[in-house]
Amino acid sequence: MERKKTIMNDQDFKRVITRISHEIIEKHKGVENLALAGILTRGDALAKRVADKIHEIENTRVPVGSMDINMYRDDWTKISHQPIVRPSNIPFSVDDKDIILVDDVLFTGRTIRAAMDALLDFGRPARIELAVLVDRGHRELPIQADYKGLSVDTDHDATVNVHVLEHDNEDSVYMEKK
Repeated sequence: MERKKTIMNDQDFKRVITRISHEIIEKHKGVENLALAGILTRGDALAKRVADKIHEIENTRVPVGSMDINMYRDDWTKISHQPIVRPSNIPFSVDDKDIILVDDVLFTGRTIRAAMDALLDFGRPARIELAVLVDRGHRELPIQADYKGLSVDTDHDATVNVHVLEHDNEDSVYMEKK
């Protein structure tokens, strides 16, 4: 029997994006030398929202790119024999920039490791940080978020599903226990 629980609604989303944006600005003492890279698919939408909020606060546009990390995953053969590979779009030089990877859910850390590998193919950033909407624990690699919207205790076999307006026609986060 599955149980679905809402852990974030559209208003929670707005508050979290605003808070993360303020935390980034505060930690970096502004936005100079900063760029965002969203991990496709939902991390990309979240990165664009953070960039828009930073623009609203600082009146400065932060460069935003998107990354498909499927070919960098160490488990891609378990996901599909023919992984769907979409183009990454990093329209700025990553060299010597502070890059913030943005994703929806941080779980084992393997997606973020793959994203760092993919990012390094574009150059050598000065620093790489991580912003996530939900940190659900159960790390398999020593990776942690620098900015996170919500930490949720989950069973290992539960799922956390993020829905974003741009792809799912709603902003919400659900946890399903099996």
